[in-house]
Amino acid sequence: MSALEALYASGGKAAIIPTLELFCTPWAAPLYICQGFDDITAKTEAGLTRTFVAAGIDVALPKRDNSGSQALTFAIDNVTGVAQQLIDRALEARAKIGMVFRIFISTDLTAPAEAPYRMTVLGGSMEGSTVQLQAGYFDLINLAWPRRKYTLAFAPCLRYI
Repeated sequence: MSALEALYASGGKAAIIPTLELFCTPWAAPLYICQGFDDITAKTEAGLTRTFVAAGIDVALPKRDNSGSQALTFAIDNVTGVAQQLIDRALEARAKIGMVFRIFISTDLTAPAEAPYRMTVLGGSMEGSTVQLQAGYFDLINLAWPRRKYTLAFAPCLRYI
């Protein structure tokens, strides 16, 4: 039984801390945020120590099923406007925003409590001072088939058809 399963089963004084790491190539550095009132310093699964800034975030985890479309929705209370500025930079550069969602337990910040979710931000909206974003795994439903496109560069004989 993992530490997270034991916490779900028994409760106790420990708290579950969801964290987000948002990264994009035009940004100077990734954005590390955690849910709560206090900043935390924790180690990632790679053993790197990172400081997660406390913010008002809300995360809706995806369903665990075989639907093929699993999306994680999260909202960031954008009090200082940092999230909006970073998203504007990504839109100007037409770059994809990547995201890593990790869950930590307040009594053990040496590693995430379970394997992290790695996703790509698919869309979002801004309402007032809140940024709402949707992120998803590998999108199997909207994947082109066959994967290789038959173009003149791939199949030059198509020119004569």
